Amino acid sequence: MGVFKDEGMVYRPVDEVDLGPNSDEFYIPANVKAPRMAGLLVKVFAWFLELPILGGIIIYFLKKNNLIQKLVSFAEIQEPPLFVPLHPYQGNMEKEVEYVEADMAPQEKVKNAVNCLQSSPPLSLQRWTIMDYCRAYKSGEITPTMVAERFISFVRESSSEELQMSFFIEYYVQDILKQAAESTLRYERGEAISVLDGVPVAIKDEIDCMPYPTTGGTKWMHKVRECKSDASCVSRLRSCGAMIVGKTNMHELGAGISGINPHYGAVRNPYDRRRITGGSSSGSAAVVAAGLCPVALGVDGGGSVRLPAAVCGVVGFKATFARVPHEGVLPINYTVGMVGILAATVEDALIAYAAIAGGLSSSDDPAGSTVPKIGIPLLKSANYMSADIKLARYGKWFDDCSDDIKVCCSNAVAKLCDKYGWKRVEVTIPDIEAMRLSHYITIGSECSNSIAGYLNKLNKEEVGWDVRVGLSVYRAFHSHEYLNAQRIRNRQLQFHQNIFSIADVIVTPTVGVTAYAIQDDTLNTGELDYVNGAALVRYQIAGNFLGLPAITIPVGYDKSGLPIGLQFIGKPWSESLLIYIASAMQALCTSGYKKPEVFYDMLAKN
Repeated sequence: MGVFKDEGMVYRPVDEVDLGPNSDEFYIPANVKAPRMAGLLVKVFAWFLELPILGGIIIYFLKKNNLIQKLVSFAEIQEPPLFVPLHPYQGNMEKEVEYVEADMAPQEKVKNAVNCLQSSPPLSLQRWTIMDYCRAYKSGEITPTMVAERFISFVRESSSEELQMSFFIEYYVQDILKQAAESTLRYERGEAISVLDGVPVAIKDEIDCMPYPTTGGTKWMHKVRECKSDASCVSRLRSCGAMIVGKTNMHELGAGISGINPHYGAVRNPYDRRRITGGSSSGSAAVVAAGLCPVALGVDGGGSVRLPAAVCGVVGFKATFARVPHEGVLPINYTVGMVGILAATVEDALIAYAAIAGGLSSSDDPAGSTVPKIGIPLLKSANYMSADIKLARYGKWFDDCSDDIKVCCSNAVAKLCDKYGWKRVEVTIPDIEAMRLSHYITIGSECSNSIAGYLNKLNKEEVGWDVRVGLSVYRAFHSHEYLNAQRIRNRQLQFHQNIFSIADVIVTPTVGVTAYAIQDDTLNTGELDYVNGAALVRYQIAGNFLGLPAITIPVGYDKSGLPIGLQFIGKPWSESLLIYIASAMQALCTSGYKKPEVFYDMLAKN
């Protein structure tokens, strides 16, 4: 075909593809052809990519060698493009679920969620839950002011020269103490707004939250885009009395999955300070893992909530596209990014979800699509053995991970089926790698487009070297590549819909590898590690690219004691079922949860 031409894949129409376990569809693992780079090497590579002619040639061969041209750019696809993964509501009402109106006041939705909870079993690891905070405050033994003072002390300790955890980009001591004093007074008067009153909640610095600037992990974003009010999700938490404790660190622009930020420090994993947290909602996962908050908000554009949740051993949950308002979130990945929740337990995730989910503003929903009622599973009366859940599993994909993860996650699925009588349904999900690459083209194009007006005005020295490489690649995607990516989005959504016609959820490991080590050469430049990156996002893409709800639950540890997560992906608007399944999985795993190396006891009695 010649050096500068590449033959594209010819995809069969969706209705001709066999999704059964004996399908002749070939599983293509991630074909990453790019060396790890950091330090001087990533600087030189960034310089080369930014050269007009040489940069274009390098990017051409990067696309060719990593199968972007074959699987996406020059592919022949019959399906029309699908640009936004909006899902019409089919009106299916699940059993053992309480439904509340989407526009109900957040504190009322939270009250309904609490009424549906069962009493939590004792944990081998005591991460305090939202209900623990509420009970402690009502007893008078602990006050929100005491918690705020401990929080400030612990964050300072975590930022010491010895630990350098880099959890937060910014936290304002006086603002935290003011919120705590107001909450303490409400409890003294018996006027607590909800169970979230006075509970510390951290916010990823991609979400507007007064009085903080929104940096997106950069040194420049807040200079060109002013934060004028709370994002909708933050406003809803505040209306429930939540104590907002600061803006968590993140991978710069969300353009990476390690959480290594050259401007604000590498976020370190509480289970092993020498290792990454995953990203890009890195700080949000880490503060929950370390016990500083029972809940934090992140934004999930390419697994950016579920990935760090799994790597840090906490719950990570994202809802269906358009279930949670995106208003007030940096518009850098507008058809794949969604506000998500990182939590100590499934119950905490449910309470936070009840608070932030609901109706959309006109700017979030210009098409005026109908957002269905919010389903809250009746966990207090859950009979998991009568549920008859069907778990779809694509074996070749499921097993494409480290041996420790494969064994741990396979055992977890076996426990679910053996304990509750649930069934595994073996399936084939075609073109997994094409979906990953299509998502990469989409999220890269959206990020590049959203900041294009700022790039020429920026001082390049304010941008991390790894992100400079990423932006050079993002800018090189062409319109025909973006269009083909959206055609693949349409194909994949149809494949998943067909699978959901025979199964309730799809089950996978959450990531393909556990937390890898932070090398010294990454701290000032960031890092490019596309091999580990592809492994970490391997199971994440459907949740973002197709707008499907998904949840990850910690189910064990590898031989080094690093957390492993199991993921459940649901059909649109099936959040209540996902939480129900996750609760069942959590019940089988809680006795084995281990305390991290860096951990803070926020409710310890003096």
